[in-house]
Amino acid sequence: MSEQARLREDICRIAKSMFDRGLTCGASGNISARLSDGTVLMTPTGSSMGFLDPARISHLDAGMRHLSGDPPTKEIPLHSAFYDTRAATGAVVHLHSTHSVALSMLPDTDDDNMLPSLTPYAVMRLGKVQRLPFFLPGDPAMGDAVRGLAGRRSAVVLANHGPVVAGKDLWAASFAIEELEETARLTLLTRGAGAIGLTTAQIDALVRKFDIEW
Repeated sequence: MSEQARLREDICRIAKSMFDRGLTCGASGNISARLSDGTVLMTPTGSSMGFLDPARISHLDAGMRHLSGDPPTKEIPLHSAFYDTRAATGAVVHLHSTHSVALSMLPDTDDDNMLPSLTPYAVMRLGKVQRLPFFLPGDPAMGDAVRGLAGRRSAVVLANHGPVVAGKDLWAASFAIEELEETARLTLLTRGAGAIGLTTAQIDALVRKFDIEW
């Protein structure tokens, strides 16, 4: 199986798993992944992540121009901003996951670090997560906001919209965005209950041991 065929299958398999587990619903969410030749595969606009066809995945050139397949998601500026500002990015996943969106709407959520450090894997897979303002879906300003971070964050949450995570490959990005949603759920479950998160010393130890961007 060619690299492109395998990646098409993986995108559809991962997307269906996320859809079936309620991490995104309806025709929401999108995924992209970069091939070794610099071109990009991306889920089509208006498609459901639970019912993707590998043959209809959009194929774009390195400049994000459509080559083949169905028309790509309107969130191209969001995806391209991560590829352009984080050289190691091999995939980008965007969901409309419930707990992440809920946390993004709360007034006391910290824009610069919206997830409390409750577990080591949230720190290891995500680093600090930036909350970005609300934008209309498809607005190129979303991409501008990510570019404004100058590559410092691999994960953001669009207020009232959903999380976006870049990873070294499709699996890494998928695992990280699931960690983001799980941590948001834990945050809401333990809110006001005096939950004991990781200490500064414990976070520093994780950052040093696993060479985490923090």
